[in-house]
Amino acid sequence: MIAYINGILADIGLDSITVDVGGVGYSILIYGQVLRSLPEIGSEVKLYTYLDVKEDDMKLYGFMSTRDKDVFTKLLSVSGVGPKGAQAILDQLPVDDLIAAVISGDSKSIAKAKGVGAKTAQKVIIELKDKLDISDSIYGGYDEYVAADNNAISEAAEALVTLGYSNSDALKAIRKIENADEMSAEDLIKRALKNI
Repeated sequence: MIAYINGILADIGLDSITVDVGGVGYSILIYGQVLRSLPEIGSEVKLYTYLDVKEDDMKLYGFMSTRDKDVFTKLLSVSGVGPKGAQAILDQLPVDDLIAAVISGDSKSIAKAKGVGAKTAQKVIIELKDKLDISDSIYGGYDEYVAADNNAISEAAEALVTLGYSNSDALKAIRKIENADEMSAEDLIKRALKNI
């Protein structure tokens, strides 16, 4: 298997790039977030890769980090999610946001990905809930936000969801507040609304 490609960025297309490694051009399929992170053509680039082999086809998918590649492979383990669907989900939701969406059961955010319907989004949540670790994301400590029903943070998150925000958007907004655990639910809601 090809773990990564390190070479000169020779060409950028809509959904793929060509990387020149010692005179051999590797075509690597990418998605929007990778595209936005690329250097200029002619610069050195390193992409972590996943090789998808089928009977009559081989495709190389590229990622900026091993973490993105790892989550991509976990998405492929979900029935009904192929490489294009996994890329669409990662393009819609960076890894930390995807983990928060899965842990909080926010299928609406996942379903916003191109070509991913509500049923597939639910499958992603069900099948990945035990495979993704919230402590590995920037939202680590999520459990402390939902552990106690009377907790001001839990009340604020529930109120934001009632106002129409997704679970993951509510969580992200609250996580941005310093000393959130020392504030009342009312103050948390006011501050969180400024962060959304």
